[in-house]
Amino acid sequence: MSVYDKLKELDITLPPVAVPAAAYVPYVQSGKLVFLSGHIARKDGKPWAAQFGKNITTEEGQAAARAVAIDLLGTLHAATDGNLNRVKRIVKVMSLVNSTGDYTEQHLVTNGASELFGQVFGDKGKHARSAFGVAQIPLGACVEIELIAELE
Repeated sequence: MSVYDKLKELDITLPPVAVPAAAYVPYVQSGKLVFLSGHIARKDGKPWAAQFGKNITTEEGQAAARAVAIDLLGTLHAATDGNLNRVKRIVKVMSLVNSTGDYTEQHLVTNGASELFGQVFGDKGKHARSAFGVAQIPLGACVEIELIAELE
């Protein structure tokens, strides 16, 4: 099954590449690797501002991370010249989770993105990962995720 068939089965429409909010580009390719800049969680078109351990649940965070993963797929689609079937492997995911000092479920929040990559790419979606709790993320967003992919 192609990546696009899987996206259709999951009822996912890829968004366009977001305009960078500062002095960076959405992605850079070096050799066969594509590095995607961090994407923040959005809800109703605005930054999903919240802090884990204070005013958002782990389950809501998983939904936020899944939404970020969909945005990342939109950027990756652009980076592959419109052909996600060129993705050989999702190599690495790094997740920043806006958390209070006593919140310890960053890894569970990040599963919202990791599980989607597995659903979309199968074994090619299995990746190395880091999930960090941080004191704040730009615009107060609850989650920011960046991604590295290898292309055929």
